[in-house]
Amino acid sequence: MMKSSPGTGRFYVWCVFWGLLVTLGILLGLWQWERAADKRVLLAERNAAPTMVSPTEMPQEGAKVTLRGQYLPEHTLFLDNRILNGRLGVAVLTPLRDVHGQLWLIQRGFVETGPSRSAPQAVTPAGDVEVSGEWQMEHSGGPLYGENQEGLRLQQLSQAPWINVLGPFDYAGWLHADSGSGVFTPWWTANVMPPSRHIGYAVQWWGLALAAFAVMLVGGYRLRQDSLREEG
Repeated sequence: MMKSSPGTGRFYVWCVFWGLLVTLGILLGLWQWERAADKRVLLAERNAAPTMVSPTEMPQEGAKVTLRGQYLPEHTLFLDNRILNGRLGVAVLTPLRDVHGQLWLIQRGFVETGPSRSAPQAVTPAGDVEVSGEWQMEHSGGPLYGENQEGLRLQQLSQAPWINVLGPFDYAGWLHADSGSGVFTPWWTANVMPPSRHIGYAVQWWGLALAAFAVMLVGGYRLRQDSLREEG
């Protein structure tokens, strides 16, 4: 029975290793290509989002919404560690009861605090108000280390801190206000990576896969020649 040379074993290991890298690069490129398609759909939906005034149904993601009602200033909390134009501060979060009796969470904009850890303050207008902005549906937040609420400060935007006191909000999400009564400096923008970025990543992965394939061929050819000489 003929035994294969050590060179033959090295050849097969080489091909398997680089073949896996090539496959991984192709799959990651396809994944990024699919994400680009998903982002095109998402952007189209956002661009087609309606304008709603005093709605009585869940707004679509990205909808331009105008609400009329009254703030609940005693329940104001602050989203911690916001940065705007190099300034450190917080975002003001105040519930609003609208003319239909519905409860909404309003993100009212940025207030500078500097490095101070004292309780932030924000003036809230009394009586009937009108506020407009972009609706963002509630999504699961990123990793959170420790408690979300520290005094009046929140580390992550969530409706949960108000639910035990006010009951559930009517709709899962919040209004990022950019105009109206009690609105401070807008800071929030939708974090939607453009499809072109994902396409660029796909091309990079496929380029790496092609480079790995070339290395596999060149190195495999040399290893195969070595194994043939050993067998000869």
